[in-house]
Amino acid sequence: MNYEIYQTLPELLKEEPSLVQSLGLPSAEIFVPECAHAIVSATISRSSERKPLVVVAPTNAEAEKLFNDLKMFLGFEKVDFFPSWETLPFERISPGVETMGKRLRVLHRLLACDESLEVIVTSARALVQKLSAKEEIFPISLKTSDLIDQRELLEKLIIFGYKREYQVEHRGEVAVRGSIIDIW
Repeated sequence: MNYEIYQTLPELLKEEPSLVQSLGLPSAEIFVPECAHAIVSATISRSSERKPLVVVAPTNAEAEKLFNDLKMFLGFEKVDFFPSWETLPFERISPGVETMGKRLRVLHRLLACDESLEVIVTSARALVQKLSAKEEIFPISLKTSDLIDQRELLEKLIIFGYKREYQVEHRGEVAVRGSIIDIW
């Protein structure tokens, strides 16, 4: 599929009078049909000097749909999705590992001042949920021939939410067999 065609569409809207007028204001409300949310958000992102632009949808499902549409107009690396926790604060259930990873990726990109990040799409619920900006959220980077402390790596993985198991069978598990650490 030729994605360049989609990425040129926001340029066509840059001259739209209502967008031009609203971009010069300290705040503005623009009402567009749902099917145009992605292209209008992409146009505003391209026209604005503020980066990243945070686009908030009413629900997590709508935010994820908008995120997938925006990737077509801006490019896959320029847009990220910040999901909400699936659990409520008083529930004794841990959020999904995939959700934790997505949230941490966005937070890491913000803290690292990733200049390729132009738009963050989220839901109203995710926007009000508490964040922790501790240093242990930074990703672990391992390369061939790196010397690492096995115990220290294992402790970091457990802090990140990995479960220590006898054998790795699912995402978010870690196992130690002698000097070998299996991670999924």
